[in-house]
Formats: sequence, C-alpha cells, structure tokens
Amino acid sequence: MTAATAADYPARLEVDYPDRELNRLSTFFRLFYLIPIVTVVAFLGNVTLFVPTLLMIVFRQKYPRWWFDFIRELARFNARIEAYAALISDEYPSTTDEQYVQLELDYPDASALNRFAPLWKWFLAIPHYLVLAVLGFAGLLALIVAWFIILFTGRYPEGIYTFIVGIMRWGLRVYAYAFLLITDEYPPFSLD
Repeated sequence: MTAATAADYPARLEVDYPDRELNRLSTFFRLFYLIPIVTVVAFLGNVTLFVPTLLMIVFRQKYPRWWFDFIRELARFNARIEAYAALISDEYPSTTDEQYVQLELDYPDASALNRFAPLWKWFLAIPHYLVLAVLGFAGLLALIVAWFIILFTGRYPEGIYTFIVGIMRWGLRVYAYAFLLITDEYPPFSLD
C-alpha cells in the first residue's frame, strides 16, 4: 500500500471562492434551506452504496462503469451540498449542474485493485477518521465565525474558506479510499 500525494490522488476537489457579496438572508437561514436537499441525499443512502461495491470487487473483481458513474455523480452532488452547508455559496445545490464545485474521481481498474482490501480499508482509515473529527470540530467553529462575518460584511473570509475546502478535500480522499473503493493508495494526511 503506497501513500499518494494530494495532487495526484485519484479523488480531487476544487470549490470556487465566492469572490462577491453573499446573500445574508440565505446565510442566516441556511440550516432550514438544507432540510429538503439533505432529505434527498439521506434517501439515496450514501453509506449503503459501500456494501454492493465491496461485494462486486471481492467476488467478481469488477467495478462496472455505470456503477462508478452513479457513485461519482452522487459524490459530486454531496460535495455541492457540503459547500452550500459551509456557506461557500448561496446558490442552492443543483441535482445536475456542476455549479461551483469541481470533483473528479479516476475510474478504477478493478483487476489492479486488491480484491480483498475492501474488507479492511475502512479499518485502516481510522487514523484519518480521528484527525478529521478534530478538524471537523475546528471547521464547525470556523464556520460559525464565517457565518457572523458573512452576516455583517457579506463576504466569506478567505482563510476560513481555504481551511473548510481543505477539510472537504481530505474527507473526499478518505471516502474514495475506504468506501468508494476506487484506489488502494492510502490517502495523504493533507488539507491540500
């Protein structure tokens, strides 16, 4: 198992910086605006997609393109929701358009993947979960600060934006490794 650098990892995320005045009313009521779109994602069952992927790799050593495309689009949708929840945009997350989030996942060659690694990858990612939990708490505090700053100035603080998007990138790499199972490369411990 090799460790990849963040730049060449098979899961990449960029979020456009909102270099404009954000809608203060939308920012104020963001938690309420999230309810319908989070409900949609909850019904899609992101976590339950792991089991079928694991079974296809372990027993058939296949990762069908149609399955990958569905998972990639769902990951993109989730990233748009995360960016919206993080107040990075006041544009409601689209179920189809890319908008302000660019997420790329490399299609895996299932025959090159270790067919039994899905059984333990989620366990090997525990150090990442712990670090991401701490970063997530710090990110929540930073997000509260950003919320107040946006309410008073209408602008998103660039330092907080960089930190929040870094956490999102790191989380995506861990998700791609441990649950989407698109790579055997251990994710780097990096916000880049």
